[in-house]
Amino acid sequence: MTTRNMYGGDIYAGHVRKQKQKAPEIAADKDLVVEDAATGFCGAVVGFEKTYDGLFVRLEDGRGNRRIFAMREAAFLIDGKPVTLVRPTVEGPKKPTQSASGSVRVENLKAKVARGSRIWVEGIHDAALVERVWGHDLRVEGVVVEQLEGLDNLADRLAVFGPSRQQRVGVLADHLVEGSKETRMVQGLGPHVLVTGHPYIDIWQAVRPAAVKIKEWPTVPRGEDWKTGVCKRLGWGTPQDGWRRVYSAVTSFRDLEAPLIGAVERLVDFVTEPEG
Repeated sequence: MTTRNMYGGDIYAGHVRKQKQKAPEIAADKDLVVEDAATGFCGAVVGFEKTYDGLFVRLEDGRGNRRIFAMREAAFLIDGKPVTLVRPTVEGPKKPTQSASGSVRVENLKAKVARGSRIWVEGIHDAALVERVWGHDLRVEGVVVEQLEGLDNLADRLAVFGPSRQQRVGVLADHLVEGSKETRMVQGLGPHVLVTGHPYIDIWQAVRPAAVKIKEWPTVPRGEDWKTGVCKRLGWGTPQDGWRRVYSAVTSFRDLEAPLIGAVERLVDFVTEPEG
């Protein structure tokens, strides 16, 4: 009797084997909520831990409990479906979308012809802090900041400059408080000149104490040089040393007191109104 295949050929003919479907890979971004398939622990991704056994993900549940789990294939569930967690791709630092003043940053800015209008400040430190925070905005608008070297020079500078509708002047003054000599010096300057300011003795004092890591700005008696007195009382060395501390502490408008922020913003608006 001849031996033959009683099934008439390949016993697997016409039968397609089902291959196990691979679980999709999901980046374990911070705060992604997943469930550990083996234990049922459900939590948000809060970090990672690298061990000799491989990479583990750290999850935190709604009650603050934290546990780590091996990042193995199909070890987690999202909406009840198996997934494989992978470490997120590390991206390079993102370009800031805001300028230091909080305005929208303009990328690929080309040089712009300077406006006729100007912003004048009293000294070099005032100019440096305005540039530090509003420099991007001023370059976008084509506004130049110049030093007055003191309000005593304001009247002479205005006479030479000749303010008009097409070339306005915005002036930032220190210690602009009711009854001060600074307030009296900036009255009656005409419609094309706007003077704003802050109540502080010096522009340094318009920097928030927390930014320079002090509790408060010290009181310096009248007649004593303010910067020298401040540095002496804070142990900062010379006024040059103190200025380096102040300047490096300011990175955005958040490091400045509100009166200075409002004063500069009003000047920028004033000198950038449409010329007509």
